[in-house]
Amino acid sequence: MIDRYSLEPMKTLWSEEEKFKRWMEVEIAAAEAMSELGIIPKEAARAIREKSGFDIGEIEKREKITHHDVAAFVDVMAKKVGKEGKYIHFGMTSYDVVDTALCMIMKRGLEIILEKAEKLKEVLKELALKYKFTPQMGRTHGIHAEPITFGVKLLVYYQEMLRNIGRLRRAKEIISVGKLSGAVGTFSQLPPEVEELTMEKLGLKSALASTQVLQRDRHSEVLWSLVVTASTLEKIALEIRNLQRTEVSEVEEPFKGGQKGSSAMPHKKNPVRSERICGIARLLRGYLITALENNALWHERDISHSSVERIIIPDSFLILDFALNEAENILKNLRINPQRMKKNIWGNYGLFLSQRVLLALVKRGWSRNEAYRKVQSLTMKAMNEERDFREIIREGLKNEIENTEEFFSLNYYFRHIDRIFSRCLDE
Repeated sequence: MIDRYSLEPMKTLWSEEEKFKRWMEVEIAAAEAMSELGIIPKEAARAIREKSGFDIGEIEKREKITHHDVAAFVDVMAKKVGKEGKYIHFGMTSYDVVDTALCMIMKRGLEIILEKAEKLKEVLKELALKYKFTPQMGRTHGIHAEPITFGVKLLVYYQEMLRNIGRLRRAKEIISVGKLSGAVGTFSQLPPEVEELTMEKLGLKSALASTQVLQRDRHSEVLWSLVVTASTLEKIALEIRNLQRTEVSEVEEPFKGGQKGSSAMPHKKNPVRSERICGIARLLRGYLITALENNALWHERDISHSSVERIIIPDSFLILDFALNEAENILKNLRINPQRMKKNIWGNYGLFLSQRVLLALVKRGWSRNEAYRKVQSLTMKAMNEERDFREIIREGLKNEIENTEEFFSLNYYFRHIDRIFSRCLDE
């Protein structure tokens, strides 16, 4: 991932140096497990623990000869250890190391993602409570529907983030595994006890069955959890973009002093950060397709998944990490215009009252179709004459609608808001 969208500590987590550190950690843990089970000498495991190291430049130089990154790494690590280095990678295959280390990195990456998701969830909760009774026009198909509150809109996002956190936790559990089962998963050179003890040392569980690799449904599920989370961020960002449109102007992204919205038009304040989040979500969805295709490999393993995983897995973590950071910052500093929200509610002649009028007529004894046709004709009259729907109702239904001022109150639409919040927030 380009530096523009790479933040620490996620950036370091997916660095080459960190990858080799995790490979070395797996090799050391495996050597110690084998020594405890009497497979290799204890002094060998001790030497591997004390003397192990690597130089990335040396690994790259060696790989030009071996054309195999793990073989090059093992050669360099063994050279650092000396004569006891012959016991490094004893009875193991490359993906015993690569897949186990990758899972360790993905597990830590999910912990970082979860920390940010939790923070965003709390920001949404705080904003939802603050704007619990702030009236706003609800829109369906982009058209005025009935009033909601801005707090309810945010509460919906809060609930979705809760579900995302649950999915991310599940993904962390799914990927917190490793394998030391050898070339085709049958433990032909090392017994299962080595795997079990090694994974215990690494804080992972043993995959109960594997081939030469861990099965890629695990990795697909992790990326799926990242993609769904990104889709929530996209939903929020898309709403901000729509609400910032000139004709709506109900919210606005933070705009700092010195910032420019356009190189040509000084008046412009564009929702560029929200647009960036929407673009990131598109990229992630594309990566998920590739991750799913990686699950079908030839027999006990081929290498078709390897090249793309070097790109899609680090990138997916890095760009969601960035997007979560952006979303939290945008929401914390979001400029909200309650006055404009209220103005927009009545800006379409008060036509949102149509369903309430319809139901009032049904209660008065009208058939539903008769009432619908009547109210629809009155809404069209209000639009064609550009007049307040309330006036039209008073004129056209003066003998049917009583106590009109109370009838037109927004409070009617918000009488269950407390109940909605209690269902979502009460523990």
